[in-house]
Amino acid sequence: MLTFLVLLPLAGFLLNGLLGRRLGTGFVNGVGVGLPFLAFGVALWAWRTLEAGDGAPIVETVFTWAVIGEYSFEIAFYLDRLSAVMALIVTGVGALIHLYSVGYMKGDEGYARYFAYLNLFLFFMLLLVLGRSLLVLFVGWEGVGLASYLLIGFWFQDVAKARAGRKAFITNRVGDAGFLLGMFLVFTFAGTLEMDRINEVFAAGVVPVGVATAAGILLFIGATGKSAQIPLHVWLPDAMAGPTPVSALIHAATMVTAGVYLVARLSGVYLEAPAASALIAVIGVLTAFLAATIALVQTDIKKVLAYSTISQLGFMFLALGVGAYGVAVFHLFTHAFFKAALFLGAGSVIHALNGEQDIRLMGGLARRIPWTFGTFAIATAAIAGLPPLAGFFSKDEILWFALASGEGGSLSLWALGSLTALLTALYMFRLLWLVFLGRSRMEPDTERHVHESPVTMTGVLVVLAAFSVIGGWFGLSHYLEPLLPLPALRLDSALLHWAQIGFAVVLALLGLIGAAWLYRDGGKPADQLWQRFRRLHRVLDGKYFVDELYDRLLQRPWRWVSDRVFLRLGDRLLIDGSLHGLAALARWSAVAFTRVQSGSLHWYAWMTLFGLVAVLIWVWRHV
Repeated sequence: MLTFLVLLPLAGFLLNGLLGRRLGTGFVNGVGVGLPFLAFGVALWAWRTLEAGDGAPIVETVFTWAVIGEYSFEIAFYLDRLSAVMALIVTGVGALIHLYSVGYMKGDEGYARYFAYLNLFLFFMLLLVLGRSLLVLFVGWEGVGLASYLLIGFWFQDVAKARAGRKAFITNRVGDAGFLLGMFLVFTFAGTLEMDRINEVFAAGVVPVGVATAAGILLFIGATGKSAQIPLHVWLPDAMAGPTPVSALIHAATMVTAGVYLVARLSGVYLEAPAASALIAVIGVLTAFLAATIALVQTDIKKVLAYSTISQLGFMFLALGVGAYGVAVFHLFTHAFFKAALFLGAGSVIHALNGEQDIRLMGGLARRIPWTFGTFAIATAAIAGLPPLAGFFSKDEILWFALASGEGGSLSLWALGSLTALLTALYMFRLLWLVFLGRSRMEPDTERHVHESPVTMTGVLVVLAAFSVIGGWFGLSHYLEPLLPLPALRLDSALLHWAQIGFAVVLALLGLIGAAWLYRDGGKPADQLWQRFRRLHRVLDGKYFVDELYDRLLQRPWRWVSDRVFLRLGDRLLIDGSLHGLAALARWSAVAFTRVQSGSLHWYAWMTLFGLVAVLIWVWRHV
């Protein structure tokens, strides 16, 4: 069952990759869209089978990969409630985005290649979430990185898009180095790479706290790369160079949440490493806050959502850091729906405006594209945390445990998280206002051609908007509690909890009111406000100049070393010089020997005599 689930999108990749261009659009749609929906059906079947067995994990061993001494490494799939939730998100949201892509990518020259790459991504993502061992997970981990690189640089004829794909690939390799070192350390002390057994070994307390901390930090370095946390967050905004459905699938709903899944899956390690957990909480809340401040000034509709994604991932890591693993997965679940709806809604806007992405050149679209506006507004309210929408429930639980958890909760984490929640509501309602409300600021040619997207696109938006409403009603953190217990509370007060809920709602409403006031009349009040804080605006618009810092501290010095040391000294002087020297020696010796072969019999006779004399002398001295 699980093997069949994993292989379905792989079959789609092979069929569309090999036959798609020859057999046409109908074949590409049938395979590229049909197989992900079939995979979602199989995932539902697997989940029902799991629940019918009282939640006992399902293990499928496909084959033995290698046997080294007493260790056996197997390709095995593992289904429990956590991996079942992840598989349903990957296949469910993934299938909807495949369907949306039929309308969005219509007429593109690389249509078959696009769907082949999307199917390949689903295969690797399912390998990641269903793999029993860190080894299988790592194959999926690297695979989604490859698929992301291919899809970000899908329009590789554009040099900027190709560079964005390369940047994402290289940045993730930095994190993957930490992942590998952490995996080696875990194997050294646990003697296994199977994640359920790793949790058991660490929970038994036989691994020293220092080792658990080191392993946890190294694995978290891998998570910071894949899930775009500081300092490895810089690749995600540039990844918006890919087609918008790719941003919705890979860079909002699935791949970037892989780091969250990794930490939650290895919760047994982090429960024994409080220092590593504290680091995760601090990095998470700082990432959430800094990304939210940057989103306040972005003018590209997709860049706003990109920084929003980084910020929401920071919230998830905040929950992980205070021991609320199930709550982090709950927010991952709700975020998949409202962020996919937002990205695909942005894609519908871009489709309606013939490629325009600058929100300063939009406005007044609510009446022109009502389905897109309605679904975008619902998803915006959900991410802002307005009740009773999905984001309200999951974000409230994160803030509550950031304050009250007995495993690292603190007033400072809660305060910065609450401020970030306010900023989230502000920048998202800013985006809604500038794009859909107020007067039109569109170019006349663009405004004449504004049109609603086809039903294959708007239908998907309606489904995702519906789940953005009801997604929080499932109480996923309690469903996962047998596997991922909620942390004990240091502040166990129902009154305090209700006060926190009310305060979170007030913050969301303040963000709404603030956006309505600042961005009325085309955003003139906001422009006047930023005029008073020009330096701050410059810092935020420059994204804290992290890219420039990396360029100055890392890129330029290494470029100088590679040019002056490795290229000039190593390559040109040592390698090329030695080869050229050998060639020159051969050429010189050839010239010397040609002078000996002069054709003169007298010269040959003298040389023969000289040789005989030399031989006689050698024999006389050595015999």
